[in-house]
Amino acid sequence: MPDGKYDREETYKLAALDTDFILGDSMRGARFMMEYSKAEEHLRAKKIVSTIVVFGSARVREDGDEKQAAIYASAREFGRIASERGGALCHNGGLRENVIATGGGPGVMEAANRGAMEAGAVTIGFNIALPFEQEPNPYITPDLCFQFHYFAMRKMHLAMRARALVIYPGGFGTMDELFELLTLTQTGKAPPIPVVLCGRAFWSKVINFDALFEAGMIAEKDLGIFEFADSAEEVWESLVSRGLAIWPADA
Repeated sequence: MPDGKYDREETYKLAALDTDFILGDSMRGARFMMEYSKAEEHLRAKKIVSTIVVFGSARVREDGDEKQAAIYASAREFGRIASERGGALCHNGGLRENVIATGGGPGVMEAANRGAMEAGAVTIGFNIALPFEQEPNPYITPDLCFQFHYFAMRKMHLAMRARALVIYPGGFGTMDELFELLTLTQTGKAPPIPVVLCGRAFWSKVINFDALFEAGMIAEKDLGIFEFADSAEEVWESLVSRGLAIWPADA
């Protein structure tokens, strides 16, 4: 029998219990797989079939200035409306459709998760490990609060069940998510989904989509991938008119 002298050696550790090995460069592919599989397993267990992804600035505050407070209130109202009307309260044997999913942080994401929670629905937070701005908000369903190391895997989970995308005013991260989904739709790498930008004045000012078309950088039809709205109710009406499938509770 071994006399115990090997227990201290890295080579003698079971690979699955060797954190230095698992976190090493050679296991990056395995870590990608684990980040995918862990979230997938929990989402399936919760019978979540589809989501509505809501993104916007993490810097918006309910008690901020008038514009910030209005954005927060709209995102909160939308989270409630979508959860009550879209199927997140369960249908067809407990399946959940159009569940509100966010990046899990504060600001607009908090507001949308909060509205969903107040409607009595489960709600998802796909958090990312960052040095600042990214702590889970308190309105995410506890066992649907995920944390990712890899942006790519987080984006995959945000996109793969999304039946719609709603974007409130935000900065680099918000625009990153917006253009990710627009590109997937434009290139046919994902089925087309309704995309609504809430806050026409903001989005028209910060991104000149017409100029992209006039310069020949996008096709005219690409301008039809998304739509503008100015209130939570308008956002919902736009999603439904653009084909979002909805199920009443217990249908």
